Amino acid sequence: MPHTHKPHPRAVKVRRVDEVNSLHELFTHCLPAFGGAYLRRVYSILDTAIGMGCPLTLSIAGPVTVSGQHQSWLIPLLETGWVAYLSTTDAVCYHDGHRSLNGYEAGPVHEVPIFGDDGGLRDEGTIRVTDMAFPEDVLFEQDKFLSAILREPEFQKKMTGTEMRYLLGERYAAQERKNGVEHGLLATCHHRAIPVFVGAPADGSVFLNSMKLWAMREAGLVPGYAFDIDLHAEVFEACAYHRWGLFDQEPHALATFILGGGVPKNYNLQPEPALGQILGLKDVRGYQFDVQIVTAPVTDGSLSSCFPAEAVTWGKVDKDTYQQTTESLQADYSMLLPFLVKALLDNRARYERMAAEVGEEKLIEQEPKARGYLRPRGGYRLFEKREALCSKLLEAVRENRDWLTESLDYR
Repeated sequence: MPHTHKPHPRAVKVRRVDEVNSLHELFTHCLPAFGGAYLRRVYSILDTAIGMGCPLTLSIAGPVTVSGQHQSWLIPLLETGWVAYLSTTDAVCYHDGHRSLNGYEAGPVHEVPIFGDDGGLRDEGTIRVTDMAFPEDVLFEQDKFLSAILREPEFQKKMTGTEMRYLLGERYAAQERKNGVEHGLLATCHHRAIPVFVGAPADGSVFLNSMKLWAMREAGLVPGYAFDIDLHAEVFEACAYHRWGLFDQEPHALATFILGGGVPKNYNLQPEPALGQILGLKDVRGYQFDVQIVTAPVTDGSLSSCFPAEAVTWGKVDKDTYQQTTESLQADYSMLLPFLVKALLDNRARYERMAAEVGEEKLIEQEPKARGYLRPRGGYRLFEKREALCSKLLEAVRENRDWLTESLDYR
């Protein structure tokens, strides 16, 4: 008699691309192997985390605003209500203002070859960022705008970078309305009270304009300039949000989506060791879901490239679930994010249609992931809750006095 083999539980089964009807089905059934399988797993983990209702933190390195990617896929993702906060760079916040500058309403950025005549571009006063270019005058106009904003009375105090970017988003939004252009990243985050963290604020031109005003004050040219960034309070605020996700918000778990490496990635991952290792608080866990798309090779030993599994050893990612809930894809995220975000938005739209037909309660019984997908679009509005959450964390620090006092003694 012929031997009958039992099917392997992970047998490879695929569908033809002309047999699928959505990006969800394409990602799920048409990427069986190799790099495609990594992409499938990235999508599957994001789908699971969103379906569970996990608050999502984003880490984004790279010029998403100068390139217009924020308007293509990032802002639509923020508008879902799934995102708790964002970690990025000072440069992203600086370039976010270019499209709203007076006289540049038609759009200051245009496409150029990556391997063109850069000497010629310099001669004509054109700045290049990979294949994006804009007139050098845009930088000078942006600097004037920022210098004027930073001298306003509301900025003349020490504040967290999240507060500064919240206020800056309000000013960007007013400028965008004035000139009839689409809202940018900071305006969107202001409107939705999404905190924006920058781990290296001095490494960008928003801060350089503050440095100019500080230097002018020191030289006696601009008396009364008092803006300053409170880094201690900003890191503490990030810790308060992480603790909120673990203890105050269903499902008591967090997910992070990391695009590119560098400081934004590390900033997104540091609340767990700050809470557990440094402040000594109990029962602090890392992210349950960690998906990253990076270009750095893991063999370079950098934070940018390291897999989520390495973060497990630090406690930044949950050790009990990481083999099922983390993935690292080595790729250029600008190639993939429009498709990933579109698939996730299509899933939400499908659940919305189904809820309209059968009712949301019955839909959730049939499709539990619908609950997470159909979270209110208004989002978590964490910036508006920051004082209460920071006060709650500060009380936990007071209660941990004995441990903290002992941690100061080195023998």
